[in-house]
Amino acid sequence: MERLWSYRRPASVRDVLEDLRREREIAYTTVMTVMDKLHTKGLLRRKAVGRAYVYETVASKEAYTAELMRSTLASGGNQAATLVHFLERLTPEESTALEAALKVYPPGGRA
Repeated sequence: MERLWSYRRPASVRDVLEDLRREREIAYTTVMTVMDKLHTKGLLRRKAVGRAYVYETVASKEAYTAELMRSTLASGGNQAATLVHFLERLTPEESTALEAALKVYPPGGRA
């Protein structure tokens, strides 16, 4: 997912394979299997181009991360207590980012 997010464009298994091989040896079938599983899970969409597929992410990294956060919060039991613990652990930079986000998206509202 990190590779596909970084490309900001659709990519084939071969594209990802060549990129990964700059760092380590990896088999084509391994990359193909992982990308197929991410497609099956709904994280990637694909389109046939010739005899191969071209894949792209369904959501941005930020949207995906936000969904993970929401899902975790929903499963955490006492949501208010979970949020308090989360807020207590924010770094100054994270706190500033939260303040900026709340100015863009007011609490209690839906865009």
